[in-house]
Amino acid sequence: MTFRFAARRYALPFRHPVRTAHGLWTTREGIIVRISDESGAAGYGEAAPIAWFGTETVDEIEAVCREVRAEVDAERLDAIPGTVGLLRGAVAAARGMLRLRARSGASEEGTRAKDYLPVAALLPAGRAVLDAVGLKAETGFRTFKWKVGVSDIGDELSLLDDLIAKLPNGSKLRLDANGAWDRRKAERWLERCADRPVEFVEQPIDAAARGADDLLLGLAGDFPTPVALDESVTGMREVERWIGAGWPGFFVIKPSLLGDAESALEKLKAAKAKVIFSSALETGIGAREALRVAFEFGGETRALGFGVWPLFEDARFDGPHLAPFIRAEDVERMNPEAIWNALS
Repeated sequence: MTFRFAARRYALPFRHPVRTAHGLWTTREGIIVRISDESGAAGYGEAAPIAWFGTETVDEIEAVCREVRAEVDAERLDAIPGTVGLLRGAVAAARGMLRLRARSGASEEGTRAKDYLPVAALLPAGRAVLDAVGLKAETGFRTFKWKVGVSDIGDELSLLDDLIAKLPNGSKLRLDANGAWDRRKAERWLERCADRPVEFVEQPIDAAARGADDLLLGLAGDFPTPVALDESVTGMREVERWIGAGWPGFFVIKPSLLGDAESALEKLKAAKAKVIFSSALETGIGAREALRVAFEFGGETRALGFGVWPLFEDARFDGPHLAPFIRAEDVERMNPEAIWNALS
């Protein structure tokens, strides 16, 4: 069978810059691919790399897309090199959507493990968190994620109790350091969190630091507050390594950054790993695929790290309306074609 392949690059400003330990992030870049068959049915996928996660770059993805002809067969699509794993993942997502849409009256309902999943609200870094948390709580959120490791450790530690005081009863707080700390700073945080409602501390040590694996395993074993891996699990090789190491904490999985998400998640499910599905701040096309994977995964329900919307200045590229829960049917109703057309 012959397919038609097309790709569009995007650079979309965020509504508000995202502050992380890696600096101020103002614009999301990536590639949307569209694959259609001879009947005109089409599927869409997204390659949305993040440099500090060690993925390929947007330029590298675009260069490979230019080499793929407008008319292409399945063998050529299968031959996209592994060096651009996110593009391979985008093509796989597009072809999966195409197969489903090509079947008359097909529905995704049969594959979902749940009808709805809870969502964690993303809170801004710094003192802005104190105003933001009340607004999120009023709308019903009970799990919150706060970006830390952005400013002075003393200032952030002093904010922690002020933030906790504003949380509704029974709430959980996730702290995301994006690898900002050395061992001493990580230990200070984990000591402070021990008797507080902190669900886990995410990526306290830079995944690329010397001895990072041993440091992370040591922190996970020495403190009662769980530790979560994020930047440390960006592909199948890392997933297998941490499962083999007997990682006791959480795996924060961004399906948009895994490339072959299905295989990695099969490994995690077989290992009975504690998985948190999270946004990579992608457009609604990537978010739709990532959420589809989350709804199919099953297992213990943990709040999704998808409380990020409204995200873009142009709301046409956002995912579902921000709420404390996401319903599977709302994900299925998302319209990838509208996002594709908005890029034209």
